[in-house]
Amino acid sequence: MTNAWTERGVCRGADPDLLFVQGTAQNRVKSICSGCPVRLECLAQALDERIEWGVWGGMTERERRALLRRRPTVRSWRRLLEAARVAEYVAPASVHAAS
Repeated sequence: MTNAWTERGVCRGADPDLLFVQGTAQNRVKSICSGCPVRLECLAQALDERIEWGVWGGMTERERRALLRRRPTVRSWRRLLEAARVAEYVAPASVHAAS
C-alpha cells in the first residue's frame, strides 16, 4: 500500500512533536485536520493499521479505540469510509432530484 496521500496532508510539514501529544492538547491538533483533503485516507490508515498514538484523520487514539471496539467486524476501514463518502455525495443529490 502506498502512502502518496501523505504528501497532500495539511500536517505534512508540521513538527511531529506537535502532532503526537497527549490529553487536551490533542484537541488543538484535531483542528489541524479540519478541512484536510486527505482526512479520510489518514483516518483509514490509522484504523486499519491500529496505530495507537497521535491524532490521525481528526481522531485521537482514545476516539479510534472506542470506534474499533464499537465496530470489531470491520475488515477494511478504508473501504467503509470511502463507501460512506460516496453515499454522502449521492444521497443529497437524489433527495434534490426527487423534489
